[in-house]
Amino acid sequence: MILKTTQKIPLTLWQDGSIRVKGSRLLLDGIIYAYRQGEIPESIFDSYPSDAYTVADIYAIIAYYLSNKEKFDKYLAKREKAAEKIRKEIESKSDYKEKTSELRKKILARQKELQK
Repeated sequence: MILKTTQKIPLTLWQDGSIRVKGSRLLLDGIIYAYRQGEIPESIFDSYPSDAYTVADIYAIIAYYLSNKEKFDKYLAKREKAAEKIRKEIESKSDYKEKTSELRKKILARQKELQK
């Protein structure tokens, strides 16, 4: 029997700097966030089903993350900081509260309609 000593990790770096599962738009961020919340690879896969990857790929990605935790934690912190900056910019716009209030009303109305 011959054992493989290397395994390809199905991750790819996009032009925007994000790391995603190869062949999909699924972000590494989502997988790691779910893992940190206690989800197991099977439930992560069920949350983001795709023909582009398997449960085994999710396991491999988590194992790769754990083997390179310091590097990936820096990447994730940078992404969180960038997201927070964008969130603050959006919320600082003068019409933000008005638009979100309108959207919330539409969503609530739609929910009531669907419950009938």
